[in-house]
Amino acid sequence: MALDGFIPEIWSARLLSHLDKDLVFKQLVNTDYEGEISNYGDTVRINQVGDVTIKDYTRNANMEDPDELGGAQQVLSIDQSKYWNVQVDDLDKAQQNPKLVDQVAARAAYAIGNTIDSYIAGFHANAGIELDNGGSGYTVGSGTGEKNAYDLVVEIGVELDENNVPAFGRWLVMPPWFHGMLLKADEYKLAFADYKAKGLIPEIAGIKILKSNNIKTASTSHYLLAGTSLAISYAGQLAKIEAYRMEKRFADGLKGLYLYGAKVVMPNALAKIVAIKGT
Repeated sequence: MALDGFIPEIWSARLLSHLDKDLVFKQLVNTDYEGEISNYGDTVRINQVGDVTIKDYTRNANMEDPDELGGAQQVLSIDQSKYWNVQVDDLDKAQQNPKLVDQVAARAAYAIGNTIDSYIAGFHANAGIELDNGGSGYTVGSGTGEKNAYDLVVEIGVELDENNVPAFGRWLVMPPWFHGMLLKADEYKLAFADYKAKGLIPEIAGIKILKSNNIKTASTSHYLLAGTSLAISYAGQLAKIEAYRMEKRFADGLKGLYLYGAKVVMPNALAKIVAIKGT
């Protein structure tokens, strides 16, 4: 029997635990529909309540007939499926080596997590708010004519305000070089000091600051993303994990299948900022 004593539930728990630790963008989306999927191709229909009309009330007069409650419906499709498949040689004695089990799960989780992270980062194309400096992008740095990184973040906050994006739970994801520019600002150094001392995510103008190497690029431009968890809905699930005996080797195989999908459901709660690395 392949991998005697193998318990799928234990491996699944370890995989998901590692997965959550390795993701950046998945922290920033809503997972309200996570429990409603089971197979590739599943769809979740998301209803959104429309606006309510406010009318004048006249004393001793009848009200108008009630308005019909409108609203758009969106579909979240589980259209992404990724797998991993590894072998463990008998000589490694995997069943007597819990550390090896953890390492295999950790590496598989990191690989899947990185794939999902990059996938969600690609939703910059669906952002309803765009700050691109008239199409040329913002060259960020301290040189002549370049945009100060701290000032740009403040302007992003103003843009979110003007688009009625809720103040609670705002975030901004940037590449490491942009974060390095921020660290040159005295105002941000104070927030970053709290992060190092207390583990609090640093903020600028009420926006949580995060960095990722999965920020998408086009030529020299980087697409920073800002918004709230209202913007993107995500659902994912570890669909299968199986152990099997390899026919032509003294080794056991272990494979897993992860299904997921995501959708920008509120474009006006998501902003794309086009930035170019300056000096």
